Amino acid sequence: MALADGFGANNWQRVTRAEAADEVSKCPSVTSFDYSDGQNNTQKGISDIQGFVAKGVDALVVFPHQGKAMLPAIRSAYKAGVVTVPYRVSPEGNAGQDYDVYVDTDFAEAGELWGDFLVQALPQGGKVLQLGGPAANSQSLAEHEGMMEVLSQHPNIEVIGQQPYEVTDWDPAKTQQVVTAALARYPQIDAIATDFGSALASAFPAFEQAGRQIPIIATEDSNQLACDWRDAEAAGKEFGLFTVDSQNGMVRLAVQQAVARATGGVVPDSATYPQAAWENSLTGSPNPVLCDESLPPDAFTSAGQTLTTEQQIAALK
Repeated sequence: MALADGFGANNWQRVTRAEAADEVSKCPSVTSFDYSDGQNNTQKGISDIQGFVAKGVDALVVFPHQGKAMLPAIRSAYKAGVVTVPYRVSPEGNAGQDYDVYVDTDFAEAGELWGDFLVQALPQGGKVLQLGGPAANSQSLAEHEGMMEVLSQHPNIEVIGQQPYEVTDWDPAKTQQVVTAALARYPQIDAIATDFGSALASAFPAFEQAGRQIPIIATEDSNQLACDWRDAEAAGKEFGLFTVDSQNGMVRLAVQQAVARATGGVVPDSATYPQAAWENSLTGSPNPVLCDESLPPDAFTSAGQTLTTEQQIAALK
């Protein structure tokens, strides 16, 4: 089988690749496991999928970073008889016509969890900036819709910036550029919601350079973000922080679906990976902010539910 990533260079994808490899290692029917990094280039991503089909893989898991632009290549793999399982970002299309099954999660629920926290953290209202991944990707759009479902009931909280979200391509360097530009444009930013906490943490120096306090943050978990929060608290500059599980383990469900369908095994009952709150600095529930010094800064404490410390360290070298 093979895993085709649309963009494999960031820390989320590297840890997720380790999750996939670990899951594959449990499957004796998998005789080889190949991987490709689309490098955030649609044409390379398409070429990678075509290459796996030509190589004769039996099962293919795809992270369609560019969304529906990847659908023709995914459909072509499926029509060629390869068990094809896109996951996390929707390529659109339909199961049974364009691919075998789409492994999804309720990103709107993550947005609702962010919205609930922001209402709690901003009792007097405020201005919220949302950062997302590539333009029009299904994850960031659904998170925005879920968050707005909550915030629309609280008119004293205003969402500012490009709508529905500021585009970062889930790239730390671009995130820094977007944050720097937002700080120059908006004299008041009370909170930031983003689906890539690690990239936002890498942009924290921009706040210091602008002489601005780090605002309240609602995001996915990141060890660097948690340790930065701990350091800010120690310096008397604490900011509110809420995270959901980063869901690196979601790829395991995609692998299970692909392997079972390719080998005639028992197909998992569900193709939906659950959302879950992870850290809350205000309530400490389900966890307080978790800075793990045994892990690299770019690791994810939530991934410790399925990967060992040593596996994360190896993935991030």
